[in-house]
Amino acid sequence: MKTEIPLLEAARSMNREALIEIFDLYSSALYKYALRLCSDPLRADHIVGDVFAKLLEQWSIGNGPSSNLRAYLYETTYHLIVDEARYSYRESPLEVVDFLRNDGQSTLVNLENRMLFDAVIVAIKKDLSEDQRHVIILRFLEGFSLRETADIMGKEVYNVKVIQNRGVAKLRKALGYKVAS
Repeated sequence: MKTEIPLLEAARSMNREALIEIFDLYSSALYKYALRLCSDPLRADHIVGDVFAKLLEQWSIGNGPSSNLRAYLYETTYHLIVDEARYSYRESPLEVVDFLRNDGQSTLVNLENRMLFDAVIVAIKKDLSEDQRHVIILRFLEGFSLRETADIMGKEVYNVKVIQNRGVAKLRKALGYKVAS
């Protein structure tokens, strides 16, 4: 983001207003992302706090992001969740979050949409590997590009494409869609 650079420069010099603006811009989205991965509101809240503490720590020693703050924050969140999962030997399931909005559709259509959404969430949790789950979440629920997803996960773009394609194929199979051979 071009408008992000002046904000980052101000934040790197520990400008209070810039730091507050960054927190306000990203904390809610990072919380939702962490909640999707760890399924525990308290853990998600702690992780987001740790992400911002780590960011401030990095800036205070002259490191941290000088561009693409959004990807940096998501990458840090991802790594903290993975590190915590490895440490605690717990699986990080996907939290079921209600993305369906009431837009005036009939109750039956909303019920059908909700049932389909729930089936997709169950398939993501049950049928995908951890990497596939993270790619699907980052690409389709968080809206990151292939490059951003690769950066967040520490992988090459072509690896992310392969993981995404295999994950989507598994989802189609789990949901009973015919996969073209």
